Amino acid sequence: MLQEYQRILVAVDGSESANRALRKAVAVAKRNDATLFITHVIDTRAFQPYEAFDASVSKSAKSEANSTLNACKLYAENHGLSDVHLLLEHGSPKKLIARDLPNDYDIDLIMLGATGLNTVERFFIGSVSENVVRSALCDVLVVRTDTENNYEIGH
Repeated sequence: MLQEYQRILVAVDGSESANRALRKAVAVAKRNDATLFITHVIDTRAFQPYEAFDASVSKSAKSEANSTLNACKLYAENHGLSDVHLLLEHGSPKKLIARDLPNDYDIDLIMLGATGLNTVERFFIGSVSENVVRSALCDVLVVRTDTENNYEIGH
């Protein structure tokens, strides 16, 4: 029996890795006639030192996140999905993507890019995708290839 997914969560951050995950999530949602939830999590810990000096930093992050989410929704709708929901969240991406959002929205598949972080950041805080794979409450698909399953050199 083939697994059918009905409620898919894809995490986006504007990186090429996340864009590949979005494209695959749209294809999987379309094949399964599923609801697609597109989320962007603003890591509030990253902005705490700056907010004390300049509130415009968090406002700018929110504006950029909304722009990314709206572009993702437009992509999904242009590729035949009508049941698309946007989730702009603030907090720990690891906890929200792995635990809170799947629980709150009855998610049965999480899709995300292999990494959106650089090497130094991964060393210090670990990648979100690694954490989600270890602690998610549902199936997780870490996307490393394009929609034709080709690995893109340099990513």
